[in-house]
Amino acid sequence: MYEWQKLIQTVVDEIDRAIAAHDDEALTLRRLAAVLGYSEFHATRKFREISGMRLRDYLRGRKLAFALKEVRDGERNLLDIACDYGFSSQEAFTRAFREAYGVAPGEYRKNPTPVVLRTKIHPFDRYFLGLGEIGMVKSPENVKIYFVTIPAHKFLYIGNRESNGYWDFWQKQNQIPGQDCETVCGLLDSVKGKLDDHGGSDNNCLSGQIMAYINDPLGRVCDWGFHRTECYGVRLPADFAGETPPQMQLADVPESEYIVFEHGPFDYEQENRTVEEKIEAAMKSFDYAAAGCRLDTETPGRVMYFYFNPAQYFKYVRPITRI
Repeated sequence: MYEWQKLIQTVVDEIDRAIAAHDDEALTLRRLAAVLGYSEFHATRKFREISGMRLRDYLRGRKLAFALKEVRDGERNLLDIACDYGFSSQEAFTRAFREAYGVAPGEYRKNPTPVVLRTKIHPFDRYFLGLGEIGMVKSPENVKIYFVTIPAHKFLYIGNRESNGYWDFWQKQNQIPGQDCETVCGLLDSVKGKLDDHGGSDNNCLSGQIMAYINDPLGRVCDWGFHRTECYGVRLPADFAGETPPQMQLADVPESEYIVFEHGPFDYEQENRTVEEKIEAAMKSFDYAAAGCRLDTETPGRVMYFYFNPAQYFKYVRPITRI
């Protein structure tokens, strides 16, 4: 089964690459099945067995997600966008767009309210599958530690006071209607103007979406010994005035100073756990008093951000107070 999940992940990665490149030839069932090395029938059956959806439905959903962002962020003619994403006409594109999002593309461009996009799936995740690391660790030993002042901004998020860690967070959220991973990530993916959105999505990095921990006297006592609420969301400009989905909260985060513990790029499959241990050790051993500050674990509402993108970095951004 693991081998099939890895093969399906290869197809998923190829789908996103081909959509971004407008490579329609690579998106035919014949070509995608060839990536797997199996017949079209066998490939589609295995895709549905592992992902829980039909390959053609997944492909259509990803095309529409890419197209929506072009409608939202650009000024290109809707017919050109329709043709770029494989629709035979603007009318066909409008029908598909309205069916998926409940609004026509022209109306959405004028008022881009949050909608649930089809985010990229990750059927082969070594840690989710309990496989751990493989191979030799290649990352350098050093963890960069530095101070930053982050300007005032907003944080749009869902929170869970009972969860303990990323996987536990989503297991608990998946039991709450409308707050499951697919719905929340799809909504956040559609929000315009995210401060950390560098375009697209790589493994475990969903267009500006980040884990965070908010100081909360009613929250769970974490492994570091203070009360917090685990959150998942996006940072937005301080003047953001868009619609807030009903299952989410929008917090004002004032300009503040933070300390950053950052590790550079690494191989997710081979090094994730080792890199995490390095970061944890660096945070545990850091002498805050010698640096003239203290970690702020008490002021209600202060936020610690956790960025995880193996192609760029693994970092914690922790709030401090000068002493």
